[in-house]
Formats: sequence, structure tokens, C-alpha cells
Amino acid sequence: MSLQSINPATGAMVQSYPEHAPAEVQRIVDRAHHAFLAWRQIPYEVRAAKMRAAAAILRKQQETYARLMAQEMGKPLTQGRSEIEKCALGCEYYAEHAARYLAPELIATDAAKSYVAFEPLGVVLAVMPWNFPFWQVFRFAAPALMAGNVVVLKHASNVCGCSLAIESVFRNAGFPDGTFRSVLVGSERVAQLIEQPFVKAVTLTGSTPAGRAVASKAGSLLKKTVLELGGSDPYLILEDADLEAAATTCVASRLVNSGQSCIAAKRFLVVESVRKRFEMFLTQYMQRQRVGDPLDESVTVGPLARRDLREVLHEQVTQSIRQGARLLLGGVLPEGLSAYYPPTVLTDVKPGMAVYHEETFGPVAAIIPVAKEADAIRVANDTVFGLGAAVFTKDRQRGEQIAAHHVEAGSCFVNALVRSDPRLPFGGIKDSGYGRELSGFGIREFVNIKTVYVA
Repeated sequence: MSLQSINPATGAMVQSYPEHAPAEVQRIVDRAHHAFLAWRQIPYEVRAAKMRAAAAILRKQQETYARLMAQEMGKPLTQGRSEIEKCALGCEYYAEHAARYLAPELIATDAAKSYVAFEPLGVVLAVMPWNFPFWQVFRFAAPALMAGNVVVLKHASNVCGCSLAIESVFRNAGFPDGTFRSVLVGSERVAQLIEQPFVKAVTLTGSTPAGRAVASKAGSLLKKTVLELGGSDPYLILEDADLEAAATTCVASRLVNSGQSCIAAKRFLVVESVRKRFEMFLTQYMQRQRVGDPLDESVTVGPLARRDLREVLHEQVTQSIRQGARLLLGGVLPEGLSAYYPPTVLTDVKPGMAVYHEETFGPVAAIIPVAKEADAIRVANDTVFGLGAAVFTKDRQRGEQIAAHHVEAGSCFVNALVRSDPRLPFGGIKDSGYGRELSGFGIREFVNIKTVYVA
């Protein structure tokens, strides 16, 4: 069996990769465990030096990796460069802060000495998606490795080249053999990977159904999981918002990675008194985007990663129109072998429509009219998802109150688009998953929080 990487801009094959046989997977996991036994003893400052070396390699090879992403999954070149820089910053962040985050915490008790220690778990299996093929991996791997764990990566089948490139980054940065390895297998073999005795925990970024399957399997084996799953992020546009600025930010969020982001804006909850003006601005800004070859520097929207994903998205759009949504822009399926989809705006979106309830993974904006703030909050929370959200209002205190206390999400931003940052925890609630990546909370997800008591 082989895994194929198809250029979504042309439909042509980039490369075919033979799957690792079960015996080879077994050797990779066994080698990772043996590497862990030594790696866990390595001082933080040595780990940090290697992590900084990884950051330097990322920057040196930035153009190569950005082009690889464009070819394998269609990311516009300029966005690919930014993704690589973010990975480098993440490596440097944990190189600097890991020792502090995991320093023993003294606790005053009746013991002569008592404290909390943070010990690595061992081999952590990472099941990662194609949409941010470098960042999704590095935002987990940098803290996991700095904590003393080792990583086995099962990447999405259409980005095997990215998976192997990441492995080479760590190898060339001087990480010992086995501390980071890629396994080239299809999704149907993930359960077998979880069953490996030396795999002690699993992290997955992907769809909610994939998260349920991984959590079920890992749970049956009592293995820790962190899941970052889908989202249908609401952006609340209140009557006092700066509509032009809000629309600009909303378009930037909706179209990041050509709309293929769990934390992209997807549902725009607009107070009725300003809806017409917001629709005008949003549609104008969406229409100005340049769709085309992701290797073209001027392109802001590339193809979707696969043609089958485009079919799903188009069905969500056409079904919603049949249910009464009004099309303001786009919505026409291009011909040819590529996977392009035009920036699309729907309004008059109501409960029961596909784009109201489902995650739309592509450049489709759904405008949902609401009467007032209370209705916007109610609709924002009327979803099975809870990843990110944003509130737009000129009253920052009002926006903060809504963000902090009323919207059900793992992250809520005020007058800004939702994004991940190494300094802040990232993750969701409800069907968007559990656990946190990034910050001090992320690095403590895959450690044994151990009580040490000395009488």
C-alpha cells in the first residue's frame, strides 16, 4: 500500500510514499521508547540548545517548507512562510520557558519536605491533520520534547512529505535518534498504534468523529489524550461595532488557510440594525480576494486540500440555499481537476440549515441575523462546538464581559481574530475537544504530576 500526495491546484500527483509495514512500525515505537530512557535524563539546557537549533533550521529552510505545503495541501506561499516562522518561535518559546514551567513546586505540609514534581510520560503518539502541517506538529512537539517525552507522529496521509521534513528538522538539530519519528500509515491503523504498549499517551488534532474514535480506543487502555477538534466559531457583531474594521478582521479570519482552519470565523452573528452595512463590507472584502495558484505571491486563497472536501463544502452551501439561505457571493463549483472553491457569502441563515450547525471547512461565510446582544450570545452558544469566538464592539468593557462570562468557548477574543499563541493556552470544550496545548498548561498535559513527600 502507498500514501499519495496530490497537488490540489492541479490534480497531479506530487509523490507516492510506501506505507510502513507493521514490523517497521513496531521497530520505530520500540526505538522511541529506548530513546526516551536516555532523553528523559538530558538536562533542560541541552534540550533547549537542540530546540533552538531546530528553530534555526526552520528559518533557513523556510522557503522550501512553504513550497512543500503549497504543493501538498494548497497553502498560499505567503501563509506558508508565516507558518514556518511561527513554528520557529514556538521552539524558541519552550526552549526558554520549559524549565520554569516544570520546576518542582514546594508545598508546605507537616513533612520535612514535600513538593510536586513533573516527570515525562514516555512515547506520545501524535495524530495530526493536513491543514497546518508544520504548526500543528510543532505546537505539540516542542513542549513534549522539552518535557522529556519522545514523539511518534502519524501525520495526515496527504502530507507525508511534510511529515518527513519535520522529522529531518529534529534529526538535523541534533535530537537523538528515536526521539522524533514519523510513521507512514493510513488512518485505519491508528488504533494499532495506540495499542502499542510503549505508547503512553495520544494527542489528536482533527475532526470530532476522529477524536471520538481515538478517545474511545485510548480510554479503553487508560491512556491520556488531548483532543483539539472541529469548530464553528461565532463572531458576534454588535450594533456599536466599527463595521469596516470588523468586516476586515472577519474576512481575514474566515479565509486564513483558504478557510480550512478549526478556529476560522464561520458564523457571523450580526445585530439586525447594522446587518445590511456589515453584509456590504463583508461581501466587498471577500470579493476582492485573489484566488489561484498558491505558489503565486499575490494569491490569498488557494485550493482546498482535496476534491472530496470541496464536494462536502459545496453540498453544505447548496443544501442551505435550498433551505432558504440567500447567496450574496460565490457558491459556484469550478470545473476541472483542481480543488478550488470561490469565496462565498450566505445570509438569512437560520437554525436547521447546514451552515448554521455544521463546521464549514473552506471559504464560506454564514451571516445569521440577530435582534440584539442577548440573541447573539444565545446563537453563539447554540452549537455542539466550543473552540473559539470573537466579539466586536467599541465598548471594550462590554466585549470583555461577554467574552469572559457569556460565550462558551476555549478562547474568546474582543475586536480581534482568534489565533493560537505559544504564550496562551489553546483548546476547546464540548465537541471541540478537551485538554490544552501551548503555554504552561500545554507542557503539563503530558507529564506525571507527582507528589513527593519526605517525612
